[in-house]
Amino acid sequence: MQKIGKRLWVIAEGYIPPSSHGKAPQLTSHETACLLNTTEQPAQVEITLYFADREPVGPYRVTVPARRTRHVRFNDLDDPAPVPRDTDFASVIRADVPIVVQHSRLDSRQSELALMTTLAYSEG
Repeated sequence: MQKIGKRLWVIAEGYIPPSSHGKAPQLTSHETACLLNTTEQPAQVEITLYFADREPVGPYRVTVPARRTRHVRFNDLDDPAPVPRDTDFASVIRADVPIVVQHSRLDSRQSELALMTTLAYSEG
């Protein structure tokens, strides 16, 4: 398969709700980057978070195996620091091979769930 995607992606909107309603972990409020790697080699991915009132944090490092997808919950990122809840952030995602990035959020603070998804902005 041909290489699909870009090496640089931006998700300008990020927020992990501070609470959840429903069974964990399926209904835990979360922010996710869905990463698709169609190449023949593993993608080494770095995620850096930007905030309105503090210095950036990162990079968080993840690997997406060749010809695979990986859904990365920002809630689970903890090295170099846990991603704060109830705080606006943006993320810059860099990969060493072309990938596709889709962003989603599950907001389950109420029993009437809200799910949002969009493609990230790509460059390069």
